[in-house]
Amino acid sequence: MNKFLVTALSAVAFSGIGVASGAWAQASSSNPNDMVKTAVETVVKAAKADAAARDGDVAATARVVARDFLPYTDFHRTTRYAVGAKVFDAATPAQQQQVFEQFQQLLVNTFALQLSQVRGSQLSFKFTPAKLTANSSDVVVGASVSGNGDNLSVAYRLAKTDKGWKIYDINMMGENVANAWLIQLYQPQFKARIAQGGIDGLITYLRDKNARFGK
Repeated sequence: MNKFLVTALSAVAFSGIGVASGAWAQASSSNPNDMVKTAVETVVKAAKADAAARDGDVAATARVVARDFLPYTDFHRTTRYAVGAKVFDAATPAQQQQVFEQFQQLLVNTFALQLSQVRGSQLSFKFTPAKLTANSSDVVVGASVSGNGDNLSVAYRLAKTDKGWKIYDINMMGENVANAWLIQLYQPQFKARIAQGGIDGLITYLRDKNARFGK
C-alpha cells in the first residue's frame, strides 16, 4: 500500500489559523490553480528552511504546516462533511468546536508526516490545473513535489467561498486514485465511533490519535 495512504489512514486535523501572508491574501482571491501553487510552494519551502523540519522532525514540520498551510483551508467544512452534516449540526457548539479542533490537528499531523518524506535541497514542482468555467465552484487541482528521489503526489479539492477559494479535501495518493480522499476515508471511521459513543466518543478518539502523534 502507498506509504502516504497508510499515513492518511492513521492520522488527521488542524487547529489555529496562522496569520495570512501577502502571498496568501493575493492567492485566495485569485483562481484555485494559483492558490494551490502558492500554498504548496510556500509550505514546502518553509519546511525546508526550518532546520528541525529539514532534519525530519515531524513535530517541527507540523508547526510549519499549521502556520503556512492552514490559511488556505476550510477544514470546518471538511469536519462537517466527514462527521455528517446531520450529526454535526445536532451537536452543541462546544462539541462542534472540539471535534473541529481535534480533527484539524490530526489533518495537520497527516500532512506533516507526508511532507517530511520529501527530502533534498533541490525540489521541483509540477501542477495539474483545474479546468475552470465561469460557474466553477468546486474543483480539483493536482500537485507533485520531487526531491532527492522522493515524489509526493497530492490532489486538492477546493470550494469557492465568500472568502475566496479554500482547500477542504485532500487525496494523499494523487488525483488519479478515486477513493483516497480524506473525507471518504474518515466517514466510515467516524460513523462507527459515533455509533459507539456519540459525538463525545469521537472527540475522545481524535484526542487520543493526536496524543499518540510522533510517539
